[in-house]
Amino acid sequence: MKLYPINSGNFKLDGGAMFGVVPKSLWQKTNPADANNMIDIASRCLLIEDGNRLILIDNGMGDKQNEKFFGYYYQWGDDTLDKSLKAHGFHRDDITDVFLTHLHFDHCGGSIQWNKDRTGYEPAFKNAHFWSNENHWNWATQPNRRERASFLKENILPMQESGQLKFTQLPTEAILKNSQLGFDIFFANGHTEKQMIPIINYNGQKIAFMADLLPTAGHLPLPFVMGYDTRPLLTLDEKEIFLNKAADENMLLFLEHDAHNQIITVQHTEKGVRLKDVHTCSEIFN
Repeated sequence: MKLYPINSGNFKLDGGAMFGVVPKSLWQKTNPADANNMIDIASRCLLIEDGNRLILIDNGMGDKQNEKFFGYYYQWGDDTLDKSLKAHGFHRDDITDVFLTHLHFDHCGGSIQWNKDRTGYEPAFKNAHFWSNENHWNWATQPNRRERASFLKENILPMQESGQLKFTQLPTEAILKNSQLGFDIFFANGHTEKQMIPIINYNGQKIAFMADLLPTAGHLPLPFVMGYDTRPLLTLDEKEIFLNKAADENMLLFLEHDAHNQIITVQHTEKGVRLKDVHTCSEIFN
């Protein structure tokens, strides 16, 4: 098995929204804001090469929305999904599976693109299966008013219309062991219904793709919960369970949204689970 970080682009989000009820005087110590109160956000995806499968976990915003839409997110840097794939010797047509932690636009927007004459949409990964789960799919396609702006039908429905959509099994416990894609999945319901956190066994160590369960290293304290979460008290409990497990097992935590910390480990302290070490992907994915 080989792992590759895939940088699909960087953007900015309001720091207050990213930290909910936590005062700026606390969160700005780890996530400094600009003059508009915006903090740096990455869209760091993960590519798994395992035998004849090439599995991409999440794929960023994509590029099919209009200028007004992208204007809200202050994109920065020159990373794109295609450039990052190419840097590792791959093309999007090589991808066999696209695993989506959840269907918010910044995680799945790259799944779908305009067709050649811009009259409709088509899968951006023509040879891949798209993986979600039935509970989350129903949640996203019949969105509540809180999340409606994050579940964009043009990002989601064409996956099903193409015939390329597949659902993972749902767990009887919090963790689904050895899913159809070959890794374990932790299901978390605080951010959105049935968000999936992949846990990959790599060279004898577990690597968890943290998605929005732990957006940045600055979110390690349990009360530091995003304002975007639909069930913040549940997120608090889920973070406690997962971070204690991560500390116990010295798990590597791959951070999708932290623009400045790629992979971290955590440890138990008197204040709870806190940061232990910071690693780059190049250090770990040798």
